[in-house]
Amino acid sequence: MEDNQLHRGLSSRQIQMIALGGTIGVGLFMGASSTIAWTGPSVIFAYLIAGLFLFLIMRAMGEMVYLDPSTGSFANYATDYLHPVAGYVTAWANIFQWIVVGMSEVIAVGAYMKFWFPELPTWIPGVIVIVMLTVANAVSVKAFGEFEFWFAMIKIVTIILMIIAGFGLIFFGLGNGGNPIGLSNLTAHGGFMPNGWLGFFFALSIVIGSYQGVELIGITAGETKDPQKNIKKAVNGVIWRILIFYIGAIFVIVTVYPWNELHDIGSPFVATFAKVGITVAAGLINFVVITAAMSGCNSGIFSASRMIFTLAQHRQLPAVFTKVMKNGVPFYTVLAVSIGIFIGVILNVVLPQFIDGSENIFVYVYSASILPGMIPWFMILFSHIQFRKKFPEKLENHPFKMPFAPVTNYLSIAFLLLVLVAMFINNETRVSVIIGFLFLGFMAVFFFLRGYHKRDKEDFKL
Repeated sequence: MEDNQLHRGLSSRQIQMIALGGTIGVGLFMGASSTIAWTGPSVIFAYLIAGLFLFLIMRAMGEMVYLDPSTGSFANYATDYLHPVAGYVTAWANIFQWIVVGMSEVIAVGAYMKFWFPELPTWIPGVIVIVMLTVANAVSVKAFGEFEFWFAMIKIVTIILMIIAGFGLIFFGLGNGGNPIGLSNLTAHGGFMPNGWLGFFFALSIVIGSYQGVELIGITAGETKDPQKNIKKAVNGVIWRILIFYIGAIFVIVTVYPWNELHDIGSPFVATFAKVGITVAAGLINFVVITAAMSGCNSGIFSASRMIFTLAQHRQLPAVFTKVMKNGVPFYTVLAVSIGIFIGVILNVVLPQFIDGSENIFVYVYSASILPGMIPWFMILFSHIQFRKKFPEKLENHPFKMPFAPVTNYLSIAFLLLVLVAMFINNETRVSVIIGFLFLGFMAVFFFLRGYHKRDKEDFKL
C-alpha cells in the first residue's frame, strides 16, 4: 500500500460505458414490469420526460465539470456554491445510493439464477458476484473499466436486437405469420393512460431511478485522460443513447403485448424474443439480466469507493481509507463498499420472513436508493445557479453551456420534487423514501455534532 493518488486509467470509450452501465441496469430489465403495471403504455412518456430532465441536469453538471474536472465533482460544487454541509450530505447520499443499488442488483442476481437452479439458495449467487466484483475492482482502474465496458456492451446489443425484432413484429409481422401487430395495444385495454395521472406519477419514481448513474461521469472525471474533451463527449453522447435504449425497448414491449397481461408472462424481454421465434430467448435474456445486475453493482462499487476515498482524504473518515495500492486502487474503500452490499444478500434471506409479498423485495430495496440518488441532481442544479452568478465572465466563451439556464434549473428541480411527492403517496415506495429522508437528516445533524461546520471550507473539497 502507498499513500498516492488515484490513477487516470480510464479511456473515453470506458467512461461512456461506465455511465451507460450504471444506468441501464435492472431498473430497466426488472423495474419495467412495475412501471408498466402502474401506468400502462404511457410509461413511454414517463421515460421520455425523465430522460429530457436528466439531459438538462447532465448539461448543468457538464458546464461546471468542463472548468473543474475533479473527482467527486458534484459534492465539491455543493460545498463551493452552497454550504459544506450540502457537499457532505451529497457525498454520503452518493455512497448510500450505490450501496443500496448494489444490494438490489445482488437480490436480482439471486432471483434470476433460480431460472437455471430453482433449488439454489439465493444468497449463494449473491456472495459469488460480490467476490468477483470486489476482485475486478481491486485489480486496477483499467481492469474495472474493461470489465464494465463488456458488461455494458452485452446489455446494449441485447436491447438493440430486441428493438429490431420488435419493430419487425410490429410493422412487418415477423414471427406473426406476416401479419403486423400494429399499434393497437397502445390505446386498447383501458387506453394509453389506463390508471390516470396518479399511476403515471407512481411510475415516475422507478423510471427516474432507472436513470440513476449518469452522474458517474462526474465521479470518473478525476480518473479519465483529457477530461474536458471526454466529459463533453460523454455527456452529449450518453443521453441520446439512453433515450433510444429505454424508450425504444419500452415502446416495443407495450406495443407487442397488452400492458395488462405483461405481469403474467414473466420477463417482457424474454416474451418479445420468444414471440419472434427465438426459442433460446429465456436463457439468453436471463444471462443478460444477470450481467446487467453485475454491471450496475460494479459501477456502484467504483462510485461509492471513490467517494469514501475522498472523504477520508479530508479527515471525515478513518485514514485507512486513503491507502491506495501501487496499481492506483483504493483497496480498503472497495472492500468496505462490498461488505455494505453484502447486507443485500442478508436482506434477501431475512425480509421474506417479515414482509408480505416478498416478490416486491426488489422494489422495496431499489426504491430506497432513489431519494439519495436524486440528491446529487438537486445539488448540481442548485450549485449551477450559484456558479453562474459567481463566475459570469467564465460563461462568455464557454463551449458547453446548459440550455436556457436558469429557467431549466428551476423546472428540473420542480420535476424532481414532483417525483418525491408521488413516491410518498405510493404505498410501495413510501417507506423507502422515508428511509432516505431519515438517513440524509441523520448525516446533516452528524455534520454539526462533529463540529465540521467550524472547519475551513477547503477541508471539504473532495
